[in-house]
Amino acid sequence: MTEPPRLLCFPYAGGNAQTYVRWRRHLAPDIEVCPMQLPGHGERIGETPRHRWDDLLADVRTRLADLTTPKDRPIALFGHSLGALLAFECARILVAEHGVQPARLLVSGHRAPHLPLREETLHHLPDTEFLAKLGERSRTLRALTDPEFRKLLLPMLRADFTASETYAFAEGPMLTCPITALGGERDEDATLGEVAAWQRHTTGRFEVTAFPGDHFFIDDAWEAVVTTIGERLRSRAETTPR
Repeated sequence: MTEPPRLLCFPYAGGNAQTYVRWRRHLAPDIEVCPMQLPGHGERIGETPRHRWDDLLADVRTRLADLTTPKDRPIALFGHSLGALLAFECARILVAEHGVQPARLLVSGHRAPHLPLREETLHHLPDTEFLAKLGERSRTLRALTDPEFRKLLLPMLRADFTASETYAFAEGPMLTCPITALGGERDEDATLGEVAAWQRHTTGRFEVTAFPGDHFFIDDAWEAVVTTIGERLRSRAETTPR
C-alpha cells in the first residue's frame, strides 16, 4: 500500500505551526500533515528564536532527514506569508540536497520571492514602537493586551519580522513541481498580482487561487483553504513524480 504524501506546513510570522493540526481531520488519511514549528514558537518556546535565514534553514535541514524517509514518499509543502518563503526555500533544499522534487509547492499570502519588499520595515524599531506598529497590522497582537504575555512573545516576533524583512532572494535552478499560489482578494500585504508572480519559479503547472478576505484569509477561510489543498494533493494526475 502506498503511503500518503507528507504535507510540511510552515507558519506565518508570529504564528504557531500547531494551528495546522486541525487540518488533519480534513486531510487524513490521504495526506499526512506535518506542522513545521520554528524555534521559539509553540512547544519550542524555550528555544532561542532564529532571525537569520542561515539559522532558520539549518533548523529545517535537521528535520528533513526523517521527513524524506522513505525516499519514494511524496512530499508537498505549504506556507503562509513568512511560511511561504520558508516552504519555497525548503523545496529548493529538497531538490539540491536530497534529490527530491516536491509533489507540489503551495504558497499563500506572500508576494513572489524575487519581488522587492514594499512595506515599512519594523524589526529595527524600539520595543514599544515595534509592538505598536505591529498591532496596526496584526489583529492577533491587538487582542493580546496582557503586557507580560506581550513581553514573552517579543523575542519571537522580532526574530520573525527580522527574517521576513531581510530575506534576500538568490537565483537558482527553477523548480519543476506544480505551484499553487493562494491569495486574499483584499490582501494589501500581497496583492493577487504579486502572488501570481510566483509563476516565474517553476517550469511545471501553475495556478492562482483567490479567497475572500484580507491577509488573514488563512484563518478566516481555513476550511476552504484546506479543501483546495486536499483537492490538489489528491489529484495524482496533476502531481509530478519524484
